[in-house]
This record gives sequence, C-alpha cells and structure tokens, in this order.
Amino acid sequence: MSQDLQVARRQVEILNALGLHLRPADKFVRLAHRFQSEIRVNHEGHEINGKSILDLTTLAAECGTMLVLEARGPDAEAAVEALAELVLARFHETEEGHDKDPAR
Repeated sequence: MSQDLQVARRQVEILNALGLHLRPADKFVRLAHRFQSEIRVNHEGHEINGKSILDLTTLAAECGTMLVLEARGPDAEAAVEALAELVLARFHETEEGHDKDPAR
C-alpha cells in the first residue's frame, strides 16, 4: 500500500424529508463513481461501499441520520467534498421527494 494514500472523512446529516431512498442513493453512487478513490459510508458501526446502490439502500438512512463519508485514494478530498455537498443539498429534491431540476 502506498505511503501517499490520501484519506478524507466528513460527517453529514441526511436532511431531505424522505431520507436516503432509491433516487438519492442513485445520485450518490453516480457521483461517487466519478472519483478514483474508494468511497465508504459509515453508520452506527456498519461500513458499506459508497459506490454500491444496494449497500447504500440497506442503511435505511432516514431524515436526521448521521453518516460518516470516507474516501481513500488520489482524489479523496474532492470526493468527500462533492458527496457531502450533495447530501447537504438534500440530493436536489423537494420535500415531496421530487427532483428540483428534472434535467438532472
């Protein structure tokens, strides 16, 4: 393993009313795949692959759930920053769970 491996971590809160259901999980995974780094999501002692939609949906993360995003790799900081912004932007959804921008 390389001595230069970057690791970035950030805690985020799920803010959208419907939580981390299938549509926001898909957005998270699509964004995560843009990065070379390994992406992990931690919740209450469970660590899952942040590039797996199945893994993300098994978290059953409702509104108010705290998650720790972790990335390991050459673009770890950028990955965690982008994913945290997506979560904090409520996955660009309305309160009813619809996309704010249908073109996304």
